[in-house]
Amino acid sequence: MKLIFTGLSDPGLIRSNNQDYYYIDPEGRFFIVADGMGGHAGGEEASRIATTEIQAYLTSNWDSPEPSSKLLEQALWRANSAIVEDQQNHPERADMGTTAVVVMFRGEPWCAHVGDSRLYRLRQTNLEQVTEDHTWVARAIKVGDITAEEARVHPFRHVLSRCLGREDLNQVDVQPLDVKAGDRLLLCSDGLTEELADNAIANQLQHSPILEKSAHSLVEAAKEQGGHDNITVVLVALE
Repeated sequence: MKLIFTGLSDPGLIRSNNQDYYYIDPEGRFFIVADGMGGHAGGEEASRIATTEIQAYLTSNWDSPEPSSKLLEQALWRANSAIVEDQQNHPERADMGTTAVVVMFRGEPWCAHVGDSRLYRLRQTNLEQVTEDHTWVARAIKVGDITAEEARVHPFRHVLSRCLGREDLNQVDVQPLDVKAGDRLLLCSDGLTEELADNAIANQLQHSPILEKSAHSLVEAAKEQGGHDNITVVLVALE
């Protein structure tokens, strides 16, 4: 399959700085979106460290005999350790952390994530959220304490149950990806999903066959709804 890809990041309308970070491997081997948090520029630093560490680890170990699932998992653990080490060296950034979602094409496609940055797959007209948010509200929905509609406006909707930059992080979610020609993948920060419901995202993705236009229209649609957070999208089309 041939891959076509693009990425776009925007600070949104409220925040003066952009704590999101993304990376697209020039050869289309892997894609990363990270959404940082923390004061004293900690969020920007956490997302930068995570993206840089994941990129470096995958690149340097790409030809190793390590199974893809293990390679991806180790890349995120490496990122977690690097952020924790930076916190120890810079106590003013002790509260920083970041989400991360990564898609990798190495033989079979794989995905890994920590936090609430998401991976979606659009197949024809059906948009599916592939990743599961590591948030308090996602857990509450799962056990039936609240509905998905209630979760969209819940005051705790941004509270993460997992993120990179924590010594007590005990799990990284890694899963194989089911993709075929014609699919589109969307990696995004919650600055997009906070403003746009899934049906609105699907409409934007289907509206334009040109990826750059789709990325731009997603970001602009999120800004039209308020643009309260940084907005980052990476799109991958499989042909």
